[in-house]
Amino acid sequence: MPAIRSSWYDATTDAGNLPAEVAERAVEWLIELQGEDVSPQTVADWHAWRNAHPDHERAWQRIESVKGKLAPLAAPVESVVAQAALASPASPQRRRAVKSLAVLLFAGGGTWGVLHSSPWRHWSADVQTAVGERRKLQLDDGTQLVLNTDSAIDIVYRDDERRVRLIGGEVLITTAPDNHVPPRPFLVETSQGTARALGTRYTVRQFDDGTHVSVFKGAVEIRPRAAPEKALIVQAGHHARYTTDSLSEATETPTDDATWAEGFIVARSMRLVDFVADLARYSNASLSCDASVANLRVSGTFPLDDVGKVLDTLGTTLAVRTEAVTRFWGTREIRLVPA
Repeated sequence: MPAIRSSWYDATTDAGNLPAEVAERAVEWLIELQGEDVSPQTVADWHAWRNAHPDHERAWQRIESVKGKLAPLAAPVESVVAQAALASPASPQRRRAVKSLAVLLFAGGGTWGVLHSSPWRHWSADVQTAVGERRKLQLDDGTQLVLNTDSAIDIVYRDDERRVRLIGGEVLITTAPDNHVPPRPFLVETSQGTARALGTRYTVRQFDDGTHVSVFKGAVEIRPRAAPEKALIVQAGHHARYTTDSLSEATETPTDDATWAEGFIVARSMRLVDFVADLARYSNASLSCDASVANLRVSGTFPLDDVGKVLDTLGTTLAVRTEAVTRFWGTREIRLVPA
């Protein structure tokens, strides 16, 4: 999707060469000052920060200069600021919002395509889940969706189609018959293309370089965005992957590929490094394993709602132990190493 050229950018003070840490700190001040009970000390600290360095004042003046000039973007900006103000300072949600807003408010006009990419679109999506959260919902036509961890969708129902835009993450769809006359197609759109349901139950997961579709009932037609003349019908019991201009062949998919919707992760002789990478999707901590234990094999069914318990289980079934460290900015890192 093309970048958006902001009409107000040229009329504001150019702050694009400010250090990233200064821009992000200015955004943090913007968020802190949105609270209902801002203390006099907070206001004093904010003024002290502005006076501490010319770059600090330039950064704040940039924020002041774009206030009221964001026109069609005002609502999503205010939404992200409000959500960030409610999140704890050390949370991934808060850090993600700060970085997104810093890019949005301080980058040049030619980089406004950020509005159409994660994490910005994740924050302004119709429905979203946090890391480790799953969410079930039913659409107006009876279609059921389950969003996996750290996922976001927009829902667009019109007279000619039913469309879910998967902005990031993964979703399980169980489509319902459409009572609209004539019946409307059901499409899941990702940045790489579309998946059209043919009476079905299936998952769609978006990666940076492609989209993965697993079909459990019925069939799904997938089409790459840049090559819509290419199409592949994926039948039940199979999965396939597509990029913006290519399709893979459909191959058999495990029957437990969507057990995450019930709160479990199933491993069958999975390499430890791959298992940890999958488990990390559900953890606010950074998970990794030492190269010396990366090829150990993991089998079993594990609960997604207690990542710590899963790591403890690995410690009793494999020759590994955990090493944990908390960085000064609040990020917790957990690494599996030889016991």
